[in-house]
Amino acid sequence: MSYASWFEEHAKKHTKIMKKLENRSDDEVIEYFTYENMVKNEPDFCPLYAKNKKCHDMDELNCYLCACSNFRFDDAGFKKIDGKSLKSYCSIGSKDGRQLKGKDAVHQDCSKCTVPHKKSFIKKGFKRDWLLIMKEVRKDL
Repeated sequence: MSYASWFEEHAKKHTKIMKKLENRSDDEVIEYFTYENMVKNEPDFCPLYAKNKKCHDMDELNCYLCACSNFRFDDAGFKKIDGKSLKSYCSIGSKDGRQLKGKDAVHQDCSKCTVPHKKSFIKKGFKRDWLLIMKEVRKDL
């Protein structure tokens, strides 16, 4: 699956949930997206939910920003690095991120970074429209 197709599908899932929560306060919406609640009430939001597995090993995982607003991707590639196409990177150069070099491409590995799953980070840039938060993520948006 390409980054773009995942991004579009995830945006649809997010929008569907937000329609159900339109009468709740911002804090209530953010609280709704806690991992424990999402596993129980939104089992199709993430494929890891079916395995009762978290994407990041942290106590208070919040799934509102399943994708990080600091992530950048372009399925066509941004540039070449040692003959490989750079498909994604972290715009803030997080010390917890790293680049994975495959045969033909370089991808950002965010698996050790927990920043977008913390309520404090979510509250700082909170918008009810996930696509507005993520507007810098896709090169073609």
